[in-house]
Amino acid sequence: MLRKPALLTLLSILLAAPILAQEQEIDLPRHMAPHEYELIPGYRASREGAAKGITTPPNQPVRTAGEWEEVMSLVITWRSYPVILKQIVRHAKEQCEVIIVCASSGTNSVANVQSYLNANNGGGPPLPNFNNITFHVAATNSVWIRDYGPETMYFNEVDSLVLMDWIYNRPRPQDDVLSDNIGTLKNIAVFSSTAAPNDLVHTGGNFMADGFGIGFSSKLVDMENGPQGDFNITNKTPAQVNTLMNTWMGISPYVKMNELPFDNISHIDMHMKLLDEERLLIGEFPVGVSDGPTLEANIAFIQNNYVNTFGEPYEILRIPMVPSVGGQWPPQASYRTFANAIFINKLILVPTYREEVDTVGLRLWREYMPGYKVVGIDCDNADANIISASGAIHCITKNLGVRDPLLIKHKSLQDTYETAMPYPVSAYIRHKSGIANATLHWSIDTLQGYNAVPMAPAGGNNWAAAIPAHPVGTMVYYYLHATANSGKTIARPITAPQGWWRFEVLGGPTGVPDNDGPSIVSVYPNPTASLLVVHLKGAGQEHVRVWLVDALGREVMRIHNGALPQDGRLFADLTGLAEAQYMLVVENAQGRTTHRVAKH
Repeated sequence: MLRKPALLTLLSILLAAPILAQEQEIDLPRHMAPHEYELIPGYRASREGAAKGITTPPNQPVRTAGEWEEVMSLVITWRSYPVILKQIVRHAKEQCEVIIVCASSGTNSVANVQSYLNANNGGGPPLPNFNNITFHVAATNSVWIRDYGPETMYFNEVDSLVLMDWIYNRPRPQDDVLSDNIGTLKNIAVFSSTAAPNDLVHTGGNFMADGFGIGFSSKLVDMENGPQGDFNITNKTPAQVNTLMNTWMGISPYVKMNELPFDNISHIDMHMKLLDEERLLIGEFPVGVSDGPTLEANIAFIQNNYVNTFGEPYEILRIPMVPSVGGQWPPQASYRTFANAIFINKLILVPTYREEVDTVGLRLWREYMPGYKVVGIDCDNADANIISASGAIHCITKNLGVRDPLLIKHKSLQDTYETAMPYPVSAYIRHKSGIANATLHWSIDTLQGYNAVPMAPAGGNNWAAAIPAHPVGTMVYYYLHATANSGKTIARPITAPQGWWRFEVLGGPTGVPDNDGPSIVSVYPNPTASLLVVHLKGAGQEHVRVWLVDALGREVMRIHNGALPQDGRLFADLTGLAEAQYMLVVENAQGRTTHRVAKH
């Protein structure tokens, strides 16, 4: 342990740099600035035993929110790139409270920030008003609040809102304590993994959650918590990192991918984005170029080893990465990406670069996220070249979730060959006050409005209804709406009715197996009181989905979703089902087969 005078000397040197930065408004990059490496030993010493916030893990289950969930406040630190920050504020304040963290004096004081927002400058015309804006004075070192700001969590999925804070992986002590400052401002408890043996170094730009326990990061999190990391503060194994993320944030499984060779910060928000529980947006390089091969290997790693919260493979959506004006890619050029975007309720802010590439990027975002207002903000110009500092829109914003989330979890319906049976729709819906009612809205022409179908409780916080069968060639649009006992309401997608899920009724086999697909050899005993044996014939190891639906078209039992066993036999225990007639549904890539089953 260091003697006290030596420790005080180190701390005084360490703290002097942030103060100087505050006065001179030094722009720190998202990656480590050259002069910061010499500050690491002092920062490391200062972190030993520097507990803050609630340093004992939550004593009840927690759910880490997904970024697309409801946002109460958006937090930014006004230090660098005012041209970009002003545009963020202009659009975000129409969706939620915007907290602008300002300096106590100097260029970034409250008065100077307000003056900038009121002026006609590079950030656009004056703001019409300061409605929904909170100016908050606090000391900071950098603009990169995504990395050091708090994560949103909830006890028991939907109960108390709490925040999570890690040790920041930069020697920037004022940034490192801002989460506690924000927690105090908003009167929200902050859990803090800063005291051994629960200490953990991490950054928000290298973490994404699906809202239901699955998390994503690069292996940077393992490196920085191991003995080979720059900080060597925590000395944790990868397995211990996993345990801490599960204990503190309810994350399991924790998907950790290889770092990309030319991404000098190894933060996944520079090339990927969770759009919802089922879909991953991934940046795409030309074949064999730059980080493309490693990125493609990471996608294969995810698809081969992990499934989404519904037990199915993630749907991978692609969006192009962007070369420099001269056509260069990393490492010869900066990392330009459309994935570094931010959800703010019904708004998505996307980094843009130049018109000839932006048109494609923005069009894809609007196609993938119907109903959202998608706004591009230039991150690669002379006045605001933030991308050269290894960051963009997502990197300089942090969203705080609402205090009383109304949670709707739904597996979206996929294209189908079914033209006779209704299409079952189910959803997991929760609010801390309980759910008063839920409604399914569907349409085959959204301009003509939607049909409303009451959803019925199906047990375990699940609700169910069905869309009537439609003929081949029909495109069906739908969304869900729920009302809590407290009176709170929400739709899913949040942009409904302008936003929706959709599926198409395809031509081809329906009720009759395809020659290349599975056919039902036998279903026995039928009727049955308990055990049901389903014998299928088809190509070995092909992916098959098998389930039961009731007379209303609601899925009541998932029997199988995966490779067809070699002997073709599947087994199901129907003991818990009511006595009734059911429809057995067998589906593969070629089509769908149905068979009636009686439970007595």
